[in-house]
Amino acid sequence: MITTRFAPSPTGYLHIGGLRTALYSYLWARKNEGKFLLRIEDTDLARNSQEATVAIEKAFEWTGLAHDGEVIYQSKRFDLYKKYIQQLLDEDKAYHCYMSREELDDLRATQKANKQRTKYDGKYRDFDSTPPEGISPVVRIKSPINRVITFTDGIKGEISVNSDDVLDDFIIARSDGTPTYNFVVAIDDALMRMSDVIRGDDHLSNTPKQIIVYEALGFEIPKFYHVPMILNSKGQKLSKRDGAMDVMGYKDEGILPVALLNFLIRLGWSNGDQEIFSKDEMLELFNPSNINKSASAYNYEKLIWLNSHYIKTLPYQELIEELKYFDVDISINEKKEILIDSLRERAKTIKEFAQSINTIIKAPVEYEAKGCKKWLKNEWKEILTNYVEYLKNSGDLDLPEEFEKITDDFMLKNEIKLRNLAQPLRIAMVGSPVSPSVFDVISIIGKDELIARVEKLITEK
Repeated sequence: MITTRFAPSPTGYLHIGGLRTALYSYLWARKNEGKFLLRIEDTDLARNSQEATVAIEKAFEWTGLAHDGEVIYQSKRFDLYKKYIQQLLDEDKAYHCYMSREELDDLRATQKANKQRTKYDGKYRDFDSTPPEGISPVVRIKSPINRVITFTDGIKGEISVNSDDVLDDFIIARSDGTPTYNFVVAIDDALMRMSDVIRGDDHLSNTPKQIIVYEALGFEIPKFYHVPMILNSKGQKLSKRDGAMDVMGYKDEGILPVALLNFLIRLGWSNGDQEIFSKDEMLELFNPSNINKSASAYNYEKLIWLNSHYIKTLPYQELIEELKYFDVDISINEKKEILIDSLRERAKTIKEFAQSINTIIKAPVEYEAKGCKKWLKNEWKEILTNYVEYLKNSGDLDLPEEFEKITDDFMLKNEIKLRNLAQPLRIAMVGSPVSPSVFDVISIIGKDELIARVEKLITEK
């Protein structure tokens, strides 16, 4: 069975690079009817943030990347890790190291002076004398000596490293007994029966160490896929300015989750020139072996393009629910479909969409000076006054086409051009000479509200 995981550290927010890794892992598991698990790597007790943990789970809920089973917290598994540390000690595959911080610093300084790679020299690897007093030892694993460690990465191909070149007897338990990252990751991935580990290629250098742990404990080694980083347009590491913000920050900006996932799957993976992917298409087409070997470039304009596409095509009820996040509830508005259709073509974000809706359903409290100067001149008050009276005597009106017909009749009888009526009407209705179709807006707010807004403009101007 294909089993994947996403394993963030709750020391900060979940950024889009992490979400992309989660998406790839989710798709690969779901495509193969396997399991997708969530593990919180919170062994760094001093830096952990409960808020960050909550934010990670909220991001999963928002994007719909549902994980299987309960969330696994490493901080609750210390007794398990200690058991495996003791097993390695008992099997002479690990040992206590009593080298002090001062000794280690001196060793590294000497190695640097001799232009050697800095590493622990194995002083206590086969130590059988009396330990020095006053030193709380760390536990180091016995790394293989002069051995080529080879593994096949699903993206980068075969990778080989010589243990003497890149490894030393690395620490698996600190002097206070807490286990280290590479040790617990290997144990958890093995016990969670991980078949495929998809993660950022900043973890590539950790893989040989984890393979040593797997082998020492007799665990099966999973398949690795190391995904290249997401860079900005200049080929540099993403900053907050480029888009490396909290995933939930995208929700605050009005980005739809379906748009964000569509955007992320294309950052490093492709299916020809296809840009738009439904979730079903993602599941059908995605394969981690086809992830690009080189880094991908973040393009905010592409994200906005995708977002506007989904705003145009999303079902009414889904858009209505998204708008509620920005305190806009049009679920009981009789003209909600007309309202949505009149604005969705122009909206780039849900936040912008909500603001546009508010300009229609809420009467303006001020009027754009530039628009007033251009259009509120000559006979505008007379035209609007006569138009309001004409509407009052026109019976019940509801649909845009009904308002359009009655307005055409009014303009024909009074020899008025549409722009000389429409632009002052827009200013009265939304505070600006820019709006969707005048007749759509009139239909949405209704005849009585239109009359009230026109009379307010006439009074104030």
